[in-house]
Amino acid sequence: MAEKEWKHQLTEILDKLSKLEEKYSGLGQDMMSYLEGLYYSNGLTYWDYIHLDSLLGLQNPRTPFPDEVIFITYHQITELMFKLVKLELDALTADKGENSEYLVAGNWIKRVKRMNNYFRHLSSSFDIMVTGMDKDELRKFRMALLPASGFQSVQFRHIELMSTTLSNLFQEGTEDDESASLEEMYQQIYWKKGGIDLETGKKTITLEAFEEMYDESLLRFITKYQSRNLAYLFHLASQEIKESEEIRQLLRDFDQYVNVYWKLSHLAAASRHLIYGENKVEGTGGTNWRQFLPPKHQKVIFFPSLWSEEEKADWGKAAVLQHFQQAVAKEWMKAGKTE
Repeated sequence: MAEKEWKHQLTEILDKLSKLEEKYSGLGQDMMSYLEGLYYSNGLTYWDYIHLDSLLGLQNPRTPFPDEVIFITYHQITELMFKLVKLELDALTADKGENSEYLVAGNWIKRVKRMNNYFRHLSSSFDIMVTGMDKDELRKFRMALLPASGFQSVQFRHIELMSTTLSNLFQEGTEDDESASLEEMYQQIYWKKGGIDLETGKKTITLEAFEEMYDESLLRFITKYQSRNLAYLFHLASQEIKESEEIRQLLRDFDQYVNVYWKLSHLAAASRHLIYGENKVEGTGGTNWRQFLPPKHQKVIFFPSLWSEEEKADWGKAAVLQHFQQAVAKEWMKAGKTE
């Protein structure tokens, strides 16, 4: 090794040691003890780092049907993807004074692009559910899962509350009463309607269990994000951010991925597995999925100001037509047709 290169490496080593000394002295710790521990420690392995054994041990079927493992694993993967979306939302909406990410246009672009990538993956991943499970097996083992339902995913509710103001999540036709308490406003949130038995008008056990488990924490969550959700911060953002066509389009894409494509894919999977000829099976826990899942019924829009009145009136229509055309194309390909 040339003397010049050796001296350069020595300088780098001494610089790193100086930084380590500064770090550990600030913690009231002895750097040399940590270096000695590092010398004797074993290297990190892949399986230890991701806790592979624990991860693979989290799939615990309730029935003997093999496809239930697919069902569990898919939902666990989905929850992990939700976690990644929440990490981006939390980073972008965190109040760090002058260092807050939402003050810089580049951070909006970076974070929202990542969230769109996650939901793009999620929206297409329902093929695993549509074609990856035996319909008859699902019909049998799902009865053992009652009243559990994907409706009870609190992380998805977190994403909604971190993305927009509470009034944008109201059931369609609900008036925005400024004098209403937070608790009263929360009762008007759209997902409450999805847990109502349409025949009796009463809450399903699925909704009751969700409310008992999460209502208190969700009210605290709403209080935290009412003045720091993505839509609120975009409204307060600089003109550079609000007028950026790239940011506006990314937010429109995010709106559609979460509130149209993801839910439409979920609807397609439910229709594939829960409709048998003339027989229409209810969702797990009695959720009214046929009325609840279609985007045109929910009409949840995170960023209303970014859409025209016509677009809002036809919310989800273009995606439904596109989905139908793709479904027809697939059937034609199966039949060997090319035109």
